[in-house]
Amino acid sequence: MTSRQPVVAPIAVSCGEPAGVGLETIGPAWQALHREMDFFLIADPRHLPKNLKHQIITDPSQAAAATSLAVLAQDFGGVATPGTPDPANAQGVIDVIARGVDLVRSGQASALTTLPIHKKALKDGAGFAFPGHTEYLAHLAGTDKVVMMLACPDLRVVPATIHIPLSEVPQTLTEAHLEAVIRITHAALERDFGLKNPRIAVAGLNPHAGEGGAMGREEIDMIAPLIGRLAAGGMRLSGPMSADTMFHAKARANYDAAIAMFHDQALIPIKTIDFAGGVNITLGLPFIRTSPDHGTAFDIAGQGIADPTSLIAALRMATQMAQHHVRSAHGHD
Repeated sequence: MTSRQPVVAPIAVSCGEPAGVGLETIGPAWQALHREMDFFLIADPRHLPKNLKHQIITDPSQAAAATSLAVLAQDFGGVATPGTPDPANAQGVIDVIARGVDLVRSGQASALTTLPIHKKALKDGAGFAFPGHTEYLAHLAGTDKVVMMLACPDLRVVPATIHIPLSEVPQTLTEAHLEAVIRITHAALERDFGLKNPRIAVAGLNPHAGEGGAMGREEIDMIAPLIGRLAAGGMRLSGPMSADTMFHAKARANYDAAIAMFHDQALIPIKTIDFAGGVNITLGLPFIRTSPDHGTAFDIAGQGIADPTSLIAALRMATQMAQHHVRSAHGHD
């Protein structure tokens, strides 16, 4: 059992889509983690699984003394039917995310862990205007550039481009964009993970990293010069590397995080290494945000078979990151 490590405040957990599997995983997560850390759920208590022991709190500071899952109550407009999202709940889901952000930014919570949302349900029920969870969080934070990291104990990987067609990747992958991704990742590795002068491996875009121009020139024309310029400024960068040889165990020992050029180049290795335990982390926000690396899984909602492994990992990751923030603020890292 991992020993409890103090942080300034408990972790806030936003409930996500009540009809999905998120609320089914919070009970097992509390059972696994309540001796290690303090966290509380923001949700409508009516939506919780019937057999889930919980206690209502009115302030996040009360989470530390809770003897069952601490729940900060939020009224929703509808009931929760597993597998079937109710449009009446859409605004409640959005409001809980905003409330969680407010609590973290005010210091009442040390990090936000978000349970999965269903974007179509939010759009249909409340006119949700954002492409996804991350973009909404960036909007609330007033941040225009955020980066997604997927992490497990054996790999941290950042896709430079995410949910766009593969045909759009080359024009989206500008030098300015890639530089911002690298810089945000570098800063987060230092601040959020306690790594001094971290090592970052950068993948190529093309097969075999372009093979000297035979399979594309992006590496020669943009990626390699950018790496050289940033390395000259003091960053420990390597690449552009052939993506098919940079994710095996021996290669991973040579870097602290990898930058991939597109979605599948990043997600295939981490889902292969640790399918159930991967954590989604948003870098570039002025607060810590982690999330399980799975969706609402409506097809299994209500069956009691949802795997809490990713949520447990996300809460542990949030706590570890919060501890690094505390130590860094006191000059201990």
